[in-house]
Amino acid sequence: MGSTAKSDGQLNIDDETINVTSLDKILYPQKGITKQSYLHYLIQIHSFMLPFLKNRWLTVKRYPHGMHDDFFYQKNCPDYAPDFVETNEHEGIRYIVCNALPPLVWLGNQLALEYHIPFNTIQSSMPAEIVFDLDPPSREQFSLAVEAAILIKDILDRLKLHAFVKTSGNKGIQVYVPLPDDTYTYDETRMFTHFVATYLVEQNPEKFTIERLKQNRGSRCYIDYIQHAEGKTIIAPYSLRGNDEALVATPLQWDEVKPGLRPEQFSMHTVLERVAQIVCPFAGFEAAKEEQPFRRVLEGLEKR
Repeated sequence: MGSTAKSDGQLNIDDETINVTSLDKILYPQKGITKQSYLHYLIQIHSFMLPFLKNRWLTVKRYPHGMHDDFFYQKNCPDYAPDFVETNEHEGIRYIVCNALPPLVWLGNQLALEYHIPFNTIQSSMPAEIVFDLDPPSREQFSLAVEAAILIKDILDRLKLHAFVKTSGNKGIQVYVPLPDDTYTYDETRMFTHFVATYLVEQNPEKFTIERLKQNRGSRCYIDYIQHAEGKTIIAPYSLRGNDEALVATPLQWDEVKPGLRPEQFSMHTVLERVAQIVCPFAGFEAAKEEQPFRRVLEGLEKR
């Protein structure tokens, strides 16, 4: 699946012609990243990123003048979108469904820098995964998110649940538990996420909290299980973020999650080098869905 530049301002990708504009526009001044280099990133990363966008209602965060200026969230597909941009209507919104490289590059040209997705696909009202969002007060306290992720992994290991982990691309970490498709409701997964989050806080009340109000969290890391709900979204794996360093929401190997880990290690440039050298840590995500003993875990919680 390749791309060839036909002329300045035009790309031919998989038999679709995409008009691209202002390729020299600086998107990340601190890193000197232009729109052209950002589109190159999307083309290079698409085979890793698209499986997580596939058949999901997409919300993008667009920065028309680069990440230091105004931004807005876009859910509705604009009327001027080309025919190859697939859509799906849900609750009165005509969402883009990004299942292929041409619409991904088109979105990149629209300066969609962040890609946010729900936990369920367009075919189901049931979550395809559980995600714990570990949100420390600041990036300086990222070590708290690392510690929380390690403790959650220990809990999941004891329950024999397969888990995956990624940086948020900003100041946190997100732990994923894949689920078999169209099997569990959000109410059922909430029972589990509430159990894990409250257990973690009970064991470490000075470090972790489930307090929703930021002003009441103090210096503790927020274990966000509320965000895992119908209609909520999370940053997609391999999406850039709108921060100075052009950081990426990056899948990790569990042995990388240790003291000293920093989100700044995973920028647009370093992630491209990374995927060229290692197998994607989320490569086994789909296969893990069918191996989860989640029903047994739920039954155990219901008996408590």
